[in-house]
Amino acid sequence: MEQLTHVFRGLLGVIVFVGIAVALSENRRAISWRIVVMGLVLQFVFAGLVLHVGFVRSAVEFVGSGFVKLLDFTNAGTRFVFGSLLDTSKHGVIFGLAILPTVIFFSAFTSMLYYMGILQKIVWAFAWVMSKTMRLSGAETLSASANIFLGQTEAPLLIKPYLATMTRSELLCVMIGGMATIAGGVMLIYITMLGGPDPQQQIVFATHLITKSVISAPAALMIAKILLPQTEAVSQDLTITKEKIGSNLLDAICIGTTDGLRLAVNIGGMLIVFTALVAFFNYILSAWIGGPTGLNLWVESVTQGTFKSFSLEFILGIFCAPIAWLMGIDGPFILASGQLLGTRTVLNEFVAYLQLGELKAAGKFTDPRSLVILTYALCGFANIVSIGIQVGGIGALAPSQRGNLAKLGVKALIGGSLACFLTACVAGMLI
Repeated sequence: MEQLTHVFRGLLGVIVFVGIAVALSENRRAISWRIVVMGLVLQFVFAGLVLHVGFVRSAVEFVGSGFVKLLDFTNAGTRFVFGSLLDTSKHGVIFGLAILPTVIFFSAFTSMLYYMGILQKIVWAFAWVMSKTMRLSGAETLSASANIFLGQTEAPLLIKPYLATMTRSELLCVMIGGMATIAGGVMLIYITMLGGPDPQQQIVFATHLITKSVISAPAALMIAKILLPQTEAVSQDLTITKEKIGSNLLDAICIGTTDGLRLAVNIGGMLIVFTALVAFFNYILSAWIGGPTGLNLWVESVTQGTFKSFSLEFILGIFCAPIAWLMGIDGPFILASGQLLGTRTVLNEFVAYLQLGELKAAGKFTDPRSLVILTYALCGFANIVSIGIQVGGIGALAPSQRGNLAKLGVKALIGGSLACFLTACVAGMLI
């Protein structure tokens, strides 16, 4: 009975989130319901295979264990440079030393696979399935498939020759695909945050994060074609650009290392700034408003201690709580989940996952099912800052499209969020 309730709630969430996309569509009459149905079917098929078919789950867990093994390789290099600073018994977990180096190593590893042509073949296989089932252009399915492994500005490199002539609908697909997924390097960070030091828990969350990245591709394409239906003729060519990163393998590794270092520093800087800003706004809300008006005591009372004062987390939690409920998250964890969803959108997913990991470690988020649903919902770059990143990054590859990218930014943010929520609904129904 309980499972049936979860299924009905998940279906309601799917209907509501798809309905929001339809309501915001630029051309409702042009929506291809075949694409919508096939997008949903692919999500359920991919997720169902991983979660309920033994040999498929074993295969994905094997890939997940490979990601976990990459963490060990990263630690070997980090220990060589920083020595005893990585001894958690003495210093605890130092985020900048224990976690951020994974971004650097994975960026170099990905560049190596890209140069060797291995990554392109995997991307092509996913793109072929989606282009044949959803009947979309080759370029947009290639980009969405590349986002399973690469970030929102790296994946478009695979379709660089097509970007300048893409339609607005195809561009929106590229943008939403980037916002609905995460890069492989930051996936390693989230595996560490959620799995903690336990290798088995790391494999569990690696499996879910990989599954989420895979089902996000059809979800992103589906939402994009609802928000901005394709009305022009497009090419279904699946040819991937032969352009390589670097002049040889060592050069590719060096370029990947440099890019990863830049990204790691960027992540560290954002976490410092955004965490400080949250503390700043919480001080104003709590000390200047909540204290004198009695709001602090009221918030603590009505949330039964979930929030100790009037804060940014409380406001986001109230605003996004209905979204958490629609995804299948239950009573005691709805407000905290709403807060994390709001944090992901307003700030970024790094801060949200960091807070989720802290809640889990402190024993304040004890429902495994809700934890998995949130893992899917938060797994994406759909935040305000990403609009600027995409306009700058993709715009540099196709300067003539910069105006369209800027105009589609907010729509891409909404679409990326809806795609993440849909994948969480699917996970909630199948768990």
